[in-house]
Amino acid sequence: MPTTPETHVSDAESHVMEVLWRAPGPVVAEQVVVALSESQHWQSATVKTLLNRLLKKGAIAATKDGRRFLYHAVLQREAWLARESESLVQRLFGGRVAPLVAHFGSRRKLSAADIQELRQLIEQYEARQ
Repeated sequence: MPTTPETHVSDAESHVMEVLWRAPGPVVAEQVVVALSESQHWQSATVKTLLNRLLKKGAIAATKDGRRFLYHAVLQREAWLARESESLVQRLFGGRVAPLVAHFGSRRKLSAADIQELRQLIEQYEARQ
């Protein structure tokens, strides 16, 4: 089942996806368990359930290697990130980015470095227009 723009990856599943995105190649389930052991404290069965959900959604694929399966991401991180960020901006800010930035600015969550980076991004965007 190929991934579609509508493929939803839950918060828990996104932790598994991050492991697969960072991996230099396919990994076995136990490698995912170890990678998440400190941050999530999940049992092996939980990780395997999440892997199976992601398989059914088409976000990952598995190939048989003897008695085990090797997992790798099919869904690209950039595509997922774009979809998730667009969804957030649409749901919370009516599709507008400026209110999002204003929200963080009003709550003093923007550092001087963040503001400088935003200025540079705006300048780059204007140069492309």
